[in-house]
Amino acid sequence: MEDINDWQEKYESCKYADRLLSKLSELNQQVTIPVNINEITKGIYYAKKYHGSQMRQSGDLYYSHPIEVAYMVAEYTALNMPKYYRTDMIITSLLHDTIEDTAFTEEMIGRVFGEQVASQVVDLTRVKSYGKISAAETMSILYSQNKKDILVIKLFDRIHNMQTIGAKSPDKIKKIVGETAQSFLAVCTYFGYINLENYLYKLCHNSVSREHNTNELEIL
Repeated sequence: MEDINDWQEKYESCKYADRLLSKLSELNQQVTIPVNINEITKGIYYAKKYHGSQMRQSGDLYYSHPIEVAYMVAEYTALNMPKYYRTDMIITSLLHDTIEDTAFTEEMIGRVFGEQVASQVVDLTRVKSYGKISAAETMSILYSQNKKDILVIKLFDRIHNMQTIGAKSPDKIKKIVGETAQSFLAVCTYFGYINLENYLYKLCHNSVSREHNTNELEIL
């Protein structure tokens, strides 16, 4: 962790980071309790450092995904759930795939960002001591523990994955849409996240329509 104290000297901006930081500056003017933009910038640095040159199937650099998730979490919570518009929530969004997909461990995250962020990233990590679980199982665990704030991050993780689902195979698309309909929409309904539920429904509908050239979403 040689760069805990000098990360700012090594930080390199990108269009995804610039978009997020600009939005946070705007949102901070609209809320009672602003987030710490410097600490979130550090989160961007570590997300980019550890995801490195990893790529998504869409051809985008992988770190674009957690930064986009963080953007959506920040915007939605600031405008609809201000109690969840928190620095730790946005950093957790940025790091949500690091334990599962990179060398950035829970212990390392704890040293850099504190135990709360480290614990929340673990909550979103599908690789457990007993094996890898599905996204639906992750949702079920978070739901059973009533971790509504972390569920919001998981919902936007799925929303962004649904927005970029076109690069996946038809079989994978069918599986993801089915899981989204059965697990993610149900959580939205239970907690009353109606606008998220409606948007996810539209994403499912559009994905199925593209694959089958139909206007019906039979799975729902």
